[in-house]
Amino acid sequence: MNSIISVSRLATGYIKRDGSKIIITNPFDASLKSGMLTCLLGRNGSGKSTLLRTLSAFQPAIGGDIFVDGVRLQNMTDAEKSRLIGVVLTEKINSENLTAAELVALGRSPYTNFWGRLHDADKQVVEESLSVVGAINLADRKVATLSDGERQKVMIAKALAQETPVILLDEPTAFLDYPGKVEIMIILRKLAREKGKIIFLSTHDLEVALQIADSIWLLDRDGGVTTGAPNELAKSGVISSYFNTNELSFDTETMRFIIK
Repeated sequence: MNSIISVSRLATGYIKRDGSKIIITNPFDASLKSGMLTCLLGRNGSGKSTLLRTLSAFQPAIGGDIFVDGVRLQNMTDAEKSRLIGVVLTEKINSENLTAAELVALGRSPYTNFWGRLHDADKQVVEESLSVVGAINLADRKVATLSDGERQKVMIAKALAQETPVILLDEPTAFLDYPGKVEIMIILRKLAREKGKIIFLSTHDLEVALQIADSIWLLDRDGGVTTGAPNELAKSGVISSYFNTNELSFDTETMRFIIK
């Protein structure tokens, strides 16, 4: 089933203890569609994690609405959200003593009973999820023994085992070497296209994102959110105007940054 997330006049930020509001994004409209890998780009401190957490329903919006398949996210129960949105955050969960398969099995919690018992169908989903991300060989390994790249594959498999139409990821390529970054991004693009999922992630890996993503959300704390295909944003000069510095320039032909 094709899914869509749409935001209407969405403003993100947080409320301080004294009740005052810190607004990070100006109100904006945008959408995320099935079968597409969308990357959220922006400088440090621009509010990428805040926007991602708002779309994940981990913190409330300052203003506006978020709709998933026409249903207002703010009106959904936690159980409904858990069957719609899978989330992979940068924080490492306390799972060192679990095997990779046991960690992925936690993604089945929205469908298991109070005791979390896995049926044969659940076990098959876990196995298939590990296989899809190329981590079936890690099933019996303790999480504590996994490299950063292997751990990230397992965390993506956990989100995949949740069988949600939407997967949101915060910096999934952080701490990985360049080949590892590319591998994870290609896996995510494959999940979007072959599984028909909405894949939305924040990243600092600009060049990788511009070459692999289907769509870009560019977050500028002063200018708001600009959306479009990577080529469109590059040719229009939006990427250059935002990321060019005295030391860097952006080449729209190669989609790469050049040190001056």
